[in-house]
Amino acid sequence: MLNQTPITEFFLLGMTDIQVLQPVLFVVFLTIYFLNLAGNGAILIVVISDPRLHSPMYFFLGNLSCLDICYSTVTLPKMLENFLSTHKAISFLGCISQLHFFHFLGSTEAMLVPVMAFDRFVAICKPLRYTLIMSHQVCIQMAVTIWIIGFFHALLHSVMTSRLNFCGSNHIHHFFCDVKPLLKLACGNTELNQRLLNNVTGTFAVGSFFLTLLSYFYIIIYLFFKTHSCSMLHKALSTCASHFMVVVLLFGPVFFIYIRPASGSSMDQEGIIAIMYSVVTPVLNPLIYTLRNKEVKEALRRMIRRKL
Repeated sequence: MLNQTPITEFFLLGMTDIQVLQPVLFVVFLTIYFLNLAGNGAILIVVISDPRLHSPMYFFLGNLSCLDICYSTVTLPKMLENFLSTHKAISFLGCISQLHFFHFLGSTEAMLVPVMAFDRFVAICKPLRYTLIMSHQVCIQMAVTIWIIGFFHALLHSVMTSRLNFCGSNHIHHFFCDVKPLLKLACGNTELNQRLLNNVTGTFAVGSFFLTLLSYFYIIIYLFFKTHSCSMLHKALSTCASHFMVVVLLFGPVFFIYIRPASGSSMDQEGIIAIMYSVVTPVLNPLIYTLRNKEVKEALRRMIRRKL
């Protein structure tokens, strides 16, 4: 048997090898990253500091903003560094760590979205029982549970991927370390890893997507039969439509990348689609979920006036 030298580092080939585009892409993604930090950071600060926003809905929105900041920070800083560097290396441990935290935060956000939809369902369809069902203790328990499940879901993938043998090329055709690009570099049988990725991650995505749609479906049906105000119905439908857009942007790419067969798409396609849920969606979440909200706008104005 030939001696196999274990790989100690990988090279992230990124989005493009055209050198002229690298500085342009650096400016674009740096701007997106700052917008993400500013938007989600402002929401997180105002939700924590303003007592009027200490309710279940804003508690979960604060969790979402925290997740979006961390989620982008897992991939974007390294991506920005590689735009300006010719040495695009990442250590084996750094690669597995990036994979772990990417799936940890991503799966946690995927589970948080149906929880937020359920909160809106209870608030609209069961208003008299809202404070009982969505008590402070229940909200904390739900948040802690999804963070823990997300951590162990990611741990499954990171441990199984780290146990693979990498004896060939160490060039990753992606802008961050993910399971599928690493499976393409592994020696030996990766069927178990592929099944875990499709079945476990697929179950998380499909289950969360279905529960989210179910909550919004019941909300719309309830409003159609119970609401006699056209303006209130229009406002509710507008809110549900904007939230549904976030759901599609989050879960659509996940279905495409992790549930489709490995031969169903190219790495270039998957890289572009990964940008949608890892870069674009975290920037859109503050605009769609929170900054259109009158209470949050008023809380931001109060915070700015106090600073001035």
